[in-house]
Amino acid sequence: MADETAPPALAPARVHEAEGPGRRAFALWQAARHDGPLIWVLPTHAAHLPMLRGLPEGVGARLHILRPANELDLLWSVEECLRSPGVALVIAEPEKPLSLIAGRRLQLAAEAGRTSGLMLIREDQGSNAAETRWRCAPIAGDGGDSTLHRWELKKNKKGTLGTWTTNWNGKTTALHLVCATGERNQPAQAPR
Repeated sequence: MADETAPPALAPARVHEAEGPGRRAFALWQAARHDGPLIWVLPTHAAHLPMLRGLPEGVGARLHILRPANELDLLWSVEECLRSPGVALVIAEPEKPLSLIAGRRLQLAAEAGRTSGLMLIREDQGSNAAETRWRCAPIAGDGGDSTLHRWELKKNKKGTLGTWTTNWNGKTTALHLVCATGERNQPAQAPR
């Protein structure tokens, strides 16, 4: 199902999930859309950290990175950050699947702090407590364009599902929807 509108914003005061190889790009796009402090919680031994200079405009100055020692501390950190009313968005990368109890605790913390959360999970390791679950993947394009992505809303407790093919500029966060083949409003012009 293709949609001609932009992907929906994450519902506030709820915890969402993103999976797939493009989940970090999706997280950065969401971070740019939230005003205020941003928290990114990664395991201590995470191989890849967000590079502040390569982040979308204005995100690096607001981003705080936490690196707890283990999974239990990671979940505790996320819960405490979600409870904080001064935080705009909490992004976390748990290594293990979230149990229903852990997912529910995070939802309650998000409600208490009126903070949005985005868990970057491995494929098919989501919690039933999540408000939405996104499947995010880059799409190989002509010339190796790394900004072309497909974002699929696979689970949505309060709305419809959909798929968006987007081309976004990671530096300025400008988002452009890409029409699927055969869905153009005007026929292609023959070269002269």
